[in-house]
Amino acid sequence: MSRRLFAELLGTFWLVFGGCGSAVLAAGFPDLGIGFLGVALAFGLTVLTMVYAVGGISGGHFNPAVSVGLAVAGRLPAKDLVPYVIAQLVGAVIASALLFVVASGKVDFSLANGFAANGYGEHSPGGYSMGAGLVAEIVLTFMFVMIILGATASHAPAGFAGIAIGLALTLTNLVAIPVTNASINPARSTGPALFVGGWALQQLWLFWVAPIVGAALAGIAHKSLFGDD
Repeated sequence: MSRRLFAELLGTFWLVFGGCGSAVLAAGFPDLGIGFLGVALAFGLTVLTMVYAVGGISGGHFNPAVSVGLAVAGRLPAKDLVPYVIAQLVGAVIASALLFVVASGKVDFSLANGFAANGYGEHSPGGYSMGAGLVAEIVLTFMFVMIILGATASHAPAGFAGIAIGLALTLTNLVAIPVTNASINPARSTGPALFVGGWALQQLWLFWVAPIVGAALAGIAHKSLFGDD
């Protein structure tokens, strides 16, 4: 279990440091900024690389919602759910802390710019409402977890799960970044929110509730459609 939890911590660390780091450090860089597409791709690449690096140890969740979905689908023992979530949160917070150290080395750095925190209303990149954010996060997390469950099933082609999962996260981010800055992952949302504080912590509930609801529905749907795997 200690190896599995460290794998989850490390994978979530890389997801937050790489994904949020691309948003904080590179997205708006003058003339050469990577933009929404680059940030979405960065998130996908973090998951793709860590699924192959440590997925064989822990299953490669790196996301409390994914762990919930897999538990509901019968792929993760219920007793392992809380330790997995704690390890993921620790990885996300460590990544956010180190990202803060790097980002604050710039003279005009300010947490007021958001620090890649998720939000709705006036804190949505596109000004989308709470309802829009709630629906987007539920639907996109549902599809993301359905893809994970399908790509890792015994009947799926062996060795390609990481590619499907990485591309799926890229796609969900392409849709969700303008709406909520793309959570799909409560740990990814919690790390930056702890540093931004204020509005980010006040709105954090949505980025726990919506992904977990979407993931749980995916677990139920997959088990209903395909049975136990």
